[in-house]
Amino acid sequence: MRFLSTALWTIGFSLFASHGFAAEEQLVPGVKIDKEKKLVAIDAKIAPRKLPMLDQVYPIEVVASWSHDRKERKGLKAHETVVTFDVLPSDVHKALEAVGLKPGAPVKGGEVPCKGPDINVFIEMPADGGSTKRLSMDKVLMDPKSKLPFPKAVKFRFTGSVMSKIDPNLPETKYGADLSGTLIVIYPVSDETVCQSTLTMKEEKFLKLETNAANLPKEGTAVRLILEAASK
Repeated sequence: MRFLSTALWTIGFSLFASHGFAAEEQLVPGVKIDKEKKLVAIDAKIAPRKLPMLDQVYPIEVVASWSHDRKERKGLKAHETVVTFDVLPSDVHKALEAVGLKPGAPVKGGEVPCKGPDINVFIEMPADGGSTKRLSMDKVLMDPKSKLPFPKAVKFRFTGSVMSKIDPNLPETKYGADLSGTLIVIYPVSDETVCQSTLTMKEEKFLKLETNAANLPKEGTAVRLILEAASK
């Protein structure tokens, strides 16, 4: 009887787990969506905090950027990012729309916050026992001087990107974030991005950020960037 109960429990758990896995649908390689949870998951890696061609470590200003490629002029924010990723930012935009969100409007510079639906941003990382855990930005980022965590009151928003000229001498435009390789900015240093926080350049003057290395895995570790519609 005990064997039968155990067998039934195992079957039930397997069905539950397979159902949960099936809820994540691959939009493109490296990007999955869960329409029920209004969630987008992007394959990423913990970024290096110092690039070999630079002589110093720069404060964190973005959450996610392409890796740096000087020749192709890609990943120009790779020296100040938490994670790097490889997919097109426009595919992440499409994924957020696929789970029911509509983009707002990005800003560049100034002291007026961006517009758009609020999203929760997490780093999903390996945990003990083969499981995973998610870290919110207050666990990922901190002020290196005061050791205070990233403010929980700061929101992230799905803004969408501006359209940018591929060549300044030609009229043709492209989704700007697909040129910059920037996915999420903390300060409005760029409007060629998919998401922005509600911080402005006013806060950038006195809030310098660093990753909380005690909470994150080593550089190069495969993680997932989770973007989830915030509860209203």
